[in-house]
Amino acid sequence: MTFINYATREINCKIVYYGPGLGGKTTNLQFIYNKTAPEAKGKMISLATEADRTLFFDFLPLDLGSIRGFTTRFHLYTVPGQVFYDASRKLILKGVDGVVFVADSQEERMEANIESIRNLEDNLREHGFDLATVPYALQFNKRDLPSVAPVEEMYRILNFKREPTFEAVATTGIGVFDTLKAVAKQILVELRKK
Repeated sequence: MTFINYATREINCKIVYYGPGLGGKTTNLQFIYNKTAPEAKGKMISLATEADRTLFFDFLPLDLGSIRGFTTRFHLYTVPGQVFYDASRKLILKGVDGVVFVADSQEERMEANIESIRNLEDNLREHGFDLATVPYALQFNKRDLPSVAPVEEMYRILNFKREPTFEAVATTGIGVFDTLKAVAKQILVELRKK
């Protein structure tokens, strides 16, 4: 649900990073934030719970162009990883324009990935969205660890609609901006249709 600010001539879009706890959602956002020019980003806000945290910041990408004379500002959010924070997850998804699912590549985390992607589907549905149509990218994070599942297996289990899928190591930035650009481009395609 894009918000248009006519005074600043900005289109504000919301991207939510979703996935299991400790999968790398926060690390993705921190890497993007640290690599974004100070004049192009807002302040990072962290909402901490006792076991997890939610991050938020907005930024104005310089290379994505404008739509009918409006610049596009992206607001990036993470959700708490643990499913017992489901109310927070639902709230953060409200008005979402695009989703990045950050899957933990470790074999022992596959069940958590599956549980989280099902939870994403349910929560999107409650807001009137369908994962089949919402701009969406899939990231296989932590590819640098020793006990990772094969990419082909992860793709077979987690790929939903042949969405853009990226291997990543968020701690070093590998795949981080590729994933973000993929979902941002899908959002811009949708905006140009309106």
